[in-house]
Amino acid sequence: MKIIQSNIKNEIKQNITIVLFYFFALFSLFSFGQVKATIDSTSIKIGAQVTYKIEVDVDTTSLVIFPEGQAFSPMEMIESYTIDTTKKNDRYNLIKKYGLTQFDSGVYTIPKQKILIGSKEFYSDSLKVEIREIVVDTTKQGLYDIKPIIQVEKSIGDWWKYLLLVLLIVALVGFLLWWFIWRVKPLSEEEEIALLPPYDRAKLALRQLDESSYLQNENLKGYYSDLTFIIRKYLDEKVYDRALESTTDELVSRLNLLKDGNQIELSKNDIRNIETILKRADLVKFAKGTPDVALAEIDRNTIDLEIDNVKEALPEPTEEEKLLDKQYKEDQERRKKTKKVVLTVGIVAFLLLGTLVGFGYKYGFGYVKDTILGHENKELLEGEWITSAYGVPPVIIATPKVLKRIETPVVDGQEDAPKSTSFSYGTMLDVFHVSVNTLQFPKQMREAATQEQANAPEVDLVEISEKALQEIESKGAKNIVALKSKFKTVNGAEGLKTYGTMNIPSLGSDKLREAKFVFVLFTAENVLQQVIVISPEDDAYADEMVERILNSIELNPKTE
Repeated sequence: MKIIQSNIKNEIKQNITIVLFYFFALFSLFSFGQVKATIDSTSIKIGAQVTYKIEVDVDTTSLVIFPEGQAFSPMEMIESYTIDTTKKNDRYNLIKKYGLTQFDSGVYTIPKQKILIGSKEFYSDSLKVEIREIVVDTTKQGLYDIKPIIQVEKSIGDWWKYLLLVLLIVALVGFLLWWFIWRVKPLSEEEEIALLPPYDRAKLALRQLDESSYLQNENLKGYYSDLTFIIRKYLDEKVYDRALESTTDELVSRLNLLKDGNQIELSKNDIRNIETILKRADLVKFAKGTPDVALAEIDRNTIDLEIDNVKEALPEPTEEEKLLDKQYKEDQERRKKTKKVVLTVGIVAFLLLGTLVGFGYKYGFGYVKDTILGHENKELLEGEWITSAYGVPPVIIATPKVLKRIETPVVDGQEDAPKSTSFSYGTMLDVFHVSVNTLQFPKQMREAATQEQANAPEVDLVEISEKALQEIESKGAKNIVALKSKFKTVNGAEGLKTYGTMNIPSLGSDKLREAKFVFVLFTAENVLQQVIVISPEDDAYADEMVERILNSIELNPKTE
């Protein structure tokens, strides 16, 4: 009897231990966290939004990470709401909502979502959503063809500001050149006198001598110096071209020689008068002679008369001499104009050279050369970039030009094959090539894959990358050297980056040229997305464009 009682007691103890074990295990689980997922509707119209809600109950010390990105495929996330948090005692109730949609009719399964609570993973239940087609009453609403793509006028940009600045600088330089070089300046009094004929200039000099104060101050030396200079200057220009530097005897001897040779019809008396005044002037200037003021006035009148006599004695210029004189003046004008042209060209060349050197020092001479001569990739880099979404689910990317859709024909009998959509700028043979490709499996394949999701193997991006390289090689690429690394977009989507160098044919030629390539692959449930960039090697502008493109990639970005 005691043995039976002892066995009953042991059995009771074991049952209590088991109950306590399960109790504490269950308590521990619930104290850590509870996850529940719901949707506000199980049936919506195409393009409408279903709200997917994840509710987590945790203690205040737990860190919770909700799913983001393409985790809801085949549904598309169009909005991610902020977390709604309520506190009750020492626990938090966190509610995270997502706006999901789909643009293809059918029944879709929202896959299980992974929620990280602390260091542990929890999964929500999968949920089904029916996407209904919109019934259109064609008897009341007419159907129309899809309108064709139209060209949109490009915005004018800021180029006109730079053009206006350049025009202002050119106008300023042109004005300064005209003002200081080409402008017909008003003549000064000395320049106007210099343009007078020798006879008129001599007569004007005599009148200016009359207005001087030499005689009032009895400055006979200065008076006779100016008086003899007037007659010598006139003779130098019209009779003997060394009259200014000759002595009195040499000049008189030359005048007599010209008279005897019938080259000038000047009388002996005229020559004697000139000789007398020149010698008297020599005495005043060098021997301190002091003639009377009245005699000085007489000498002035004599010089005035002899200038008239020399003019009358000079022979009339022949037609040949007039022509030579005309040609001489024209030649002088041409020389002045040539001097102005040379000076203008020199100043402009100096300014241009200085500008080029300055910009070259600041920005690099290669950049300046490409700006002046033009460089296709530089124009693409500095042009107006476009950020747009391509494909479904969308790949958001910034490119120097809009990527054009490439239609993929549907082969009869293969309507259920995976759908491929491609958008590209240029081709592999062009200087710069960008393309975005999306491969989406049809509804039947998505449903089958969803049912087998737990046992389905992950997509091998490395293998897909190798196939992409083989495709490039089949199009003529040679000497492909490829490297692979992980890639992460700005909003956290992870993929595989394949990059390297290769030789590809040039457009219109079989000659190979060196090029760089970058393939970025992403995969989600039944969706494969690919971004391809091919650029020339040793091109800084292309390298900067590639980096800018890769840094702009977003997949299902979070909408605040």
